[in-house]
Amino acid sequence: MRKVIVGMSGGVDSSVAAILLKKQGYEVEGLFMRNWDTSVNGDFLGNPDLNNDICPQEQDYNDAKKVCEKIGIPLHRVDFVKEYWDYVFTYFLDELKKGRTPNPDIMCNKYIKFDMFAKEARKLGADYIATGHYAKIKNGILYRAKDNNKDQTYFLSQVSKKQLENVLFPLGDLTKKEVREIAHKYDLITAEKKDSTGICFIGERNFKHFLENYLPNKEGNIVNIETNEVLGKHQGLMYYTIGQRRGLHVGGTNERLFVVGKDLKKNILYVALGDENKYLISTAAIIEEVNLLDKLPKKCTAKFRYRQQDNVIETNILEDGNVLVSYPEGAKSVTPGQACVFYDGDKCLGGGIIKEVYKNNEKVSYL
Repeated sequence: MRKVIVGMSGGVDSSVAAILLKKQGYEVEGLFMRNWDTSVNGDFLGNPDLNNDICPQEQDYNDAKKVCEKIGIPLHRVDFVKEYWDYVFTYFLDELKKGRTPNPDIMCNKYIKFDMFAKEARKLGADYIATGHYAKIKNGILYRAKDNNKDQTYFLSQVSKKQLENVLFPLGDLTKKEVREIAHKYDLITAEKKDSTGICFIGERNFKHFLENYLPNKEGNIVNIETNEVLGKHQGLMYYTIGQRRGLHVGGTNERLFVVGKDLKKNILYVALGDENKYLISTAAIIEEVNLLDKLPKKCTAKFRYRQQDNVIETNILEDGNVLVSYPEGAKSVTPGQACVFYDGDKCLGGGIIKEVYKNNEKVSYL
């Protein structure tokens, strides 16, 4: 009997993944990862909705334990607090300092879930590892899940082809609704548990309050990029991303403003109003830290953000290994630090990190 170690998060998806694998005849064991130290890092700061009697990760562990007891599999526990800090959270902070918009979930998959976790699973005798991700693997290649609304291939784009060997995604052919129905059928405590949101393994927080513990909060001017008029004060450039509309506290105008750029040296947040296309539409970008899961064709599609339709692109692999992607029809708010993920139909070809953005051969000065 082949042994599978399932990453048990305390949520409904990993719970159902474990059930399905057991039904398929695997020897199944669970492994819970502790990646954030509540006592040191002030897990509750800025979130009055949390129950201060027990931290969220301990609640998740308790839920995972109850699920494993219910379905009759053992649950192990491992501590990756240092590794998460070194490889994910430090990266997250460094990118914010540069004025970029990072995606820590992608790096968490690369360094923690499909690296550290996999090594620990092998120590437990695993032939395979499995997670509750909505994705598919066919012949060693990553494909989108059946549920387009929940598909998570975007977040798996930095996981290498080697790391995806001996990985199972039991939920790839299910919708979220079907997953919850299975959880109800087995009367699991996680059946109606809300999906986790916010920063990977840290959860939903008052973002500003949370970051103040790690990065200095440096107030500066909000400036109209067209008139150079000072409209108000921002609370720190790290709290804003290109195209953002909310949280712009300015007086003197009832018109909706949107973020169009940052000047890190002068600590200025540039905003505009009116024609979004003039400032937010780009036609090309350079992608760095490229991880390919299959051959990258000259023409394919790409997502520049998770919740976004595919953009038709042309690719050109540069001498330094970066990829120049062109999209003449234009795409909105393509932002340095975010992921660009390549697709050929439902096949995920891999991805990289957006380094620079261009419009009609001129660099867009987002930073």
